[in-house]
Amino acid sequence: MRLAGIWAGSALGVALILAGCANHGRLAPVEERNLGGYNASNKPLPGAENAGKPGYYTVRQGDTLIRIGMDSGQSWRDLAKWNNMDNPNVIEVGQVLRVAPPVQEAVVVRPVSSGAVVAQNPASSPQAAASAAKPAASAASGAQAPAPKPAASAPAAATTTSDTAEEALVFKWPAKGNPVAGFDESKNKGLDIAGNAGDPVLAAADGRVVYAGSGLRGYGNLIILKHNNTYLTAYAHNQSLLVKEDQTVKQGQKIAEMGNSDADQVKLHFEIRRQGKPVDPAKYLPAN
Repeated sequence: MRLAGIWAGSALGVALILAGCANHGRLAPVEERNLGGYNASNKPLPGAENAGKPGYYTVRQGDTLIRIGMDSGQSWRDLAKWNNMDNPNVIEVGQVLRVAPPVQEAVVVRPVSSGAVVAQNPASSPQAAASAAKPAASAASGAQAPAPKPAASAPAAATTTSDTAEEALVFKWPAKGNPVAGFDESKNKGLDIAGNAGDPVLAAADGRVVYAGSGLRGYGNLIILKHNNTYLTAYAHNQSLLVKEDQTVKQGQKIAEMGNSDADQVKLHFEIRRQGKPVDPAKYLPAN
C-alpha cells in the first residue's frame, strides 16, 4: 500500500515536471516576440523609435528588402544604404526601416577674410540677421519702407513642376501579345501578356535597373526599372534577363526574354507602380 502511494506520488511529480517543460519550451510566434519594438533577446529593434513616422516602414512577417523597396517605390540598395545595413538579407519582424530619402539641410558657403570657407545655415547668417533688423530700424525712426515691387510673371513653360513632368511620362507596351489577365488590385497587381518562350521583353520607358533576379516569390525571373521619383515598372516570369542592376536602359530596349518562371504558362506579368502602389497599366499604355 505504501509502495503504491510512493509510485502515485512519483507519477504525479513527473507529470507536473513534464507539463512545466512543455509550457516552457513552447515559443511564441515571431510577431508576438517582437511586439513593442523588442526582439527575442529583449533588445530594442533597429529604428524602433521611428515607428509610425512618415517615411518609415515596420517590417512584417514574410517581408524581404526587395519587396519593401518595390512597395515603397525605392531601390533595395538605397534602402540598405539609408538604413546602414551590413547584411541586406537580414531583417527582423518589428524592425523599422527608412523608406524615403533622407532630407539634407541646405547650407550656404561663405568665404571669409582668411581665405577659409564657412558653411552656414541661411537663417543664421549675419546678412539674414541684418536684413531682418532693417524693417525694425525703419519703423523706429518713423521712415516708411518702400513698397515691394510685384514679382515678374514667370514664363508659362517654367511653371511646370517636376511632379507634373513625371506625371507626363509616356509608357509603351513591353511585349507583343494579347492580354490574358487584367489588373485586379487584390488578385493581380498588373497586366499579363501572353506570348512564346523567348519573345522580347522591352523597357516601357527610359529608366534604371534597380533589381534583376529571382529573389521575389511569385515573380520568377524579375526586372524592376525605376523611371523617376514617382514610377517603377516590373517585368516578371522571364526566361532570361539581359540587363544588370544599376544599368541605364532606353524605352523599347530589349531587357529580357519571355518565359514561364514561377508561372503556369509563358507570359509577361507587367506592373506599373506609382509611389510604390500598383496601378492599372491599361490606363497608362496606348491603345493596342
